[in-house]
Amino acid sequence: MAGKINIRNKRAGFEYFLLEKFIAGIVLTGTEIKSIRAGKASINEGYCAFIGDELFVKNMHIAEYEYGTYNNHEPKRDRKLLLNARELRKLKTKLAEKGLTLIPTFLFINERGLAKLEIALGKGKKLYDKRETLKKKDVQREIDRNA
Repeated sequence: MAGKINIRNKRAGFEYFLLEKFIAGIVLTGTEIKSIRAGKASINEGYCAFIGDELFVKNMHIAEYEYGTYNNHEPKRDRKLLLNARELRKLKTKLAEKGLTLIPTFLFINERGLAKLEIALGKGKKLYDKRETLKKKDVQREIDRNA
């Protein structure tokens, strides 16, 4: 099972400068983990926010489990992220700075079968930065094509 499920947020690298990355566990219900293992999850519109002293991922879509009954989950509910206290304090102080946000970048299942979410501290890019990123991608594609 490990290594099969790799759900990326491709827009994150284009929209933000990714400064620092963290790996967090996620508190999930039974039908949610089954949907993730089936590959039916999306983190493209997701973001992380503190509620009290706890970190939650909001707006992450996990499709309802096909065979779930009345105890199926809500697709876009807030899900608690598990980090140690030192990392949570560090993130909370960094988020107090203007222009920084937490973005989910990668959802995967580790060797033990647990769902993990890679989150990154990001600073929003301006329009000219995005154009520069596109130019670099085009140049690299051209180099790869000719090589």
